[in-house]
Amino acid sequence: MLNRRADKLELIRIAEAVALEKSIDKELIIDSMENGIAKAAKSKFGAENEIKVEINRDNGDIGIFRKLLIVENPENINLEISLKEAIKLNENNSDKKIGDEILQPLPSFDFGRIAAQTAKQVITFNVREAERERQYNDFIDKKDTILSGIVKRLEFGNIIVDLGRTESIIQKNEMIPRENIKAGDRIKAYCLDVRREPRGQQIFLSRAHPKFMEKLFIQEVPEIYDGLIEIKSSSRDPGSRAKICVKAVDTSLDPVGACVGMRGSRVQAVVNELQGEKIDIVNWSEDPAVVVANALSPAEVQRVNVNNEEKKLDVILSEENLSKAIGRRGQNVRLATKLLNYEINIMTDEEDSERRQLEFKEKTDNFVKNLELDETLGQLLVAEGYSSIDDIKDSTPELLTKIEGIETETANELIERAKEFYQKDQEEISNKIKDLGLENDLINHKGLTPGMLVTLGEKNILTLNDFADLASDELTGSYDVIKGEKVKIRGYLEDFALSKKEADELIMSARDKAYKDWKMKNGKEKTKVINFWKHQQDY
Repeated sequence: MLNRRADKLELIRIAEAVALEKSIDKELIIDSMENGIAKAAKSKFGAENEIKVEINRDNGDIGIFRKLLIVENPENINLEISLKEAIKLNENNSDKKIGDEILQPLPSFDFGRIAAQTAKQVITFNVREAERERQYNDFIDKKDTILSGIVKRLEFGNIIVDLGRTESIIQKNEMIPRENIKAGDRIKAYCLDVRREPRGQQIFLSRAHPKFMEKLFIQEVPEIYDGLIEIKSSSRDPGSRAKICVKAVDTSLDPVGACVGMRGSRVQAVVNELQGEKIDIVNWSEDPAVVVANALSPAEVQRVNVNNEEKKLDVILSEENLSKAIGRRGQNVRLATKLLNYEINIMTDEEDSERRQLEFKEKTDNFVKNLELDETLGQLLVAEGYSSIDDIKDSTPELLTKIEGIETETANELIERAKEFYQKDQEEISNKIKDLGLENDLINHKGLTPGMLVTLGEKNILTLNDFADLASDELTGSYDVIKGEKVKIRGYLEDFALSKKEADELIMSARDKAYKDWKMKNGKEKTKVINFWKHQQDY
C-alpha cells in the first residue's frame, strides 16, 4: 500500500506524466486510478460492498470508503445502516436522514498480486479508452483531407502510418499497386474515414481513392483552391491512369491549361505523388455528348446519341478509333463511364447501322403483326416517328393524313385498330394481375401502371407492404463496384423509364399509406381490448 508521503506524491507525478504523454486530462488518469483501487478493494473487503476511493489531488492521500444507505431497519450490513449507528460512526452524520448515503472509512491494506493486477488492468483500460476518444475527437474534423506521416511498419500488406500523436492505417486495397513503400518513408494520403473502433487503428487513409487525386490538385492549383476552377468529377485506375473533369467558374480561364501548369509543372507534381499515374484532364460541359467526346480522347468521336432518362450514351466512331476509345482492357471507356456516371456503349458506324435496322424491323413487325398492316405501311409509320401502338392510339386523323399515302379513312381505321389492340392488351394484363395474386392495395396504388404491376407480380412483390420495403434503386437500377469493376444492377421497373425522383415518390407514398393502415389496425385492436375489460368490469 502507498502509505508514505513520497509514495503518495509519486502517484500524482505518475498521473501527470501519463496525462502529458498521452495528451489526455490528468483528472481522467486519477479517476482511473480511483476505479482501479476500488476494484482491488472489493476483492479484499467483499464484492457485495460498494467501494468508493478518493485520491487527494494535492498530497496524494488515498481514502477508501464503503457507501452505506441510511434505513430504518437495516437488513444488509454491507449496504445499509441505521441512523443511530451512522451518528455513532461520525457525529457529522447527525444532519443526515433516512434515505441519505454516508461513507464509512475502511482501513488501508497491502495490495496482493491479484489485487494489484486487477487495479492495473482497470487503469490501463480506462487510459487506453480515453486516448482513443481523444484520437477520434482530434481527427474527426480532418476527414476528407490529406494527411502526412511517417511509415512506421508494414503489417500483413497494410501500412501503419505515424501521424505524430497517433497511428493510422492504409489497407492493402487502398494503396497504389506496385508502390514500393518501406518503414521510415514520409507519405501523404487521403483521410478516408475516422471511426470508433474497439481495437486497432481508428483512422483509415487511402492513396487509391479518386478524392486523393482531387485534393492533390487543390494543393497544386491555386485557381481550384480559390474557387475559380471547380472539379466536377474524377475516376482512377490506381497506378495506371486517371481522368479528372474540371470547369472554369471564371469563363476567362482555361481550366485544362491551369491544371497542367507552365510546361506541365502542376500536373507533373500530382503525377509524381501518384507514382507516375497518367492523368487526363477533361473540360466539363453541360452537354454529356461533349464531355464524353473529350473523355475518350485520343479517339475521335463522330457522333453521340444521348438518352438522359436512362443515363445512356451511344458513342459512334470509325473502326480505326475503336481500340483507342476502348483502351487497354477497356480502361479508357471504363474511366469515362465513372467520370460521367453514364452507361457508355461504344460502336462503329456499321454496328450502329445494324442496330438501327434491327430496331426499325422490330417496330415494323409490331405494327404488321398486331395491327394487321402490310409491311410497306408499317415501315412508313416507323419512318415518320411512330415507334409504338400507343403512339398511333393517341394520334389524330389529321396528323396521320399528313403522311404521304395515308387517307382519312385509312387514318381512322389505324386509330381504331390501335384502340382495339390496347383494350385487348389491357384485359390480358388485368387477367394476368389477377392470376399473379396481387392485393388490391398495391393494384390501386397511384402511379403504378398495369404493366408495372405485372412486372412486380412476377418478382413476387404482391402487397403494398412488399412494395414499401423496396428502395428506389431496386426500381430504377443502380451500379455497384465488384472487384474494382462498375457493374450494372437492373431495376425491377427499369424498362418503364422511371426516374429516381418518381421512384422515391412512389415508395414514400406507399410507406405513408402502409404506416397509416398499420396505425389504424393497431388502434382498433387496442380499442377492442379496452372494451373487453370494461365489459368484464361491468359484471
